[in-house]
Amino acid sequence: MDKNCQEEQFTGIIKFKPPLYEQRYQFIKDLVEKYKPKKVADLGCADCSLLWMLKFCSCIEVLAGLDVCASVMKEKMHRLSPLPGDYLQPAERSLTVTLHHGSVAHKDPCMLGFDLVTCIELIEHLEHSELKKFPEVVFGFMAPSIVVISTPNSEFNPLLPGVTLFRHPDHKFEWNRTQFQSWALETARRYDYSVEFTGVGHPPTGMENVGFCTQIGVFVRKYPQTSESSQSEKPTEAVYETVFKAVYPSLKDEKYLQNAVVGEVIFTAQIIKQSLMDYLMSEHKEYNDDPTERKCKFQPSMNCFSEDLGKLVVEKSMEPFVNGNVVYVPLKTIFSFPKVNRLCGTFEKLCKLIAGKVTLSSDGSAVMINTEHENEEN
Repeated sequence: MDKNCQEEQFTGIIKFKPPLYEQRYQFIKDLVEKYKPKKVADLGCADCSLLWMLKFCSCIEVLAGLDVCASVMKEKMHRLSPLPGDYLQPAERSLTVTLHHGSVAHKDPCMLGFDLVTCIELIEHLEHSELKKFPEVVFGFMAPSIVVISTPNSEFNPLLPGVTLFRHPDHKFEWNRTQFQSWALETARRYDYSVEFTGVGHPPTGMENVGFCTQIGVFVRKYPQTSESSQSEKPTEAVYETVFKAVYPSLKDEKYLQNAVVGEVIFTAQIIKQSLMDYLMSEHKEYNDDPTERKCKFQPSMNCFSEDLGKLVVEKSMEPFVNGNVVYVPLKTIFSFPKVNRLCGTFEKLCKLIAGKVTLSSDGSAVMINTEHENEEN
């Protein structure tokens, strides 16, 4: 049975709002917003709910989940796959999500280099032999900058109707606050971490002495890892089985960046062209289509554009113009638009990315757009 569902049966009478598991996940999300880790691993990820929530955090570039039960992960792992919208509008960051089948009692090099490791309602599921190995694997081997461990507070259990021994049939133990803090402080001391204690799930009024329903320890490594210590006694043999991997489309991949830039260039050129055509149409009406009068007005001045567009077109050489049935929009004008500028960074990169993808003038300085279709409509 899912550990969250089992827990909610017992805590339902107290009615935590939001539910206790959501409070735990929100605690992690708030921590991510505070510390901005790029690489996050969730040990005991179960149905991947926390990973699914974290994939929307823009600072995270690598997400990994580990669980001893592959079938539980596989039930919901499809939620971690990119959606069609992720391909239509790739994010600026890269994101890779990987799920591994294995035990937290074993070391695997795929778990090295993480900034944050979460262990939400995990340790109480470990056998004594696994719990004994757990600190060395997580704090000694993986050695992330931050580790978050949550576990039930057994002092709260008398307030939960239906709980006789433990909150979940798979729990091997449940600690009170003194037991958890004693274990956490010793672990922190041994591996050079500091630890602070908190929790989620406030007790009812008048019962504050029992503490939080879920107790949490936040461990922060005191010293940055040296290259020497990080390489010492690190095994190279993989023991986990990878059961899922998704690489999200990203603008850091030049293929997706090129598609985004080409689309934005064409979109921007169309906006500028439309401003120009609207101006020419107004001139057409003003001069009653007198070719003599229109000829001198055929090259538009700055005031034919909207105020925002006019601010961007600051030089005469950046003004679009019409020749026959073709509108020429200078690339310098397009590059001056904030989104195009942000995507490309340099004018040279803009030219490189659109080469062969957009119709350009013979000297490559302007985007060419045919106006025959608009003339037919008008």
